[in-house]
Amino acid sequence: MFGTKSQNESSSDLCAPEAVEAGQQVYDRIVAGQCKDVAAELDAVHGRTGDGERRR
Repeated sequence: MFGTKSQNESSSDLCAPEAVEAGQQVYDRIVAGQCKDVAAELDAVHGRTGDGERRR
């Protein structure tokens, strides 16, 4: 509405098995102290830009 994207258009399915596995790998790096920028790594894993939008 009014030029904004719906939630379905701007978000990926974070419950998909591939997304869960990728997120788990980042979590494992966080716990191990190997992750320097959590937000950047999660954005990269889930195909998002720094502003929260999906990469196409």
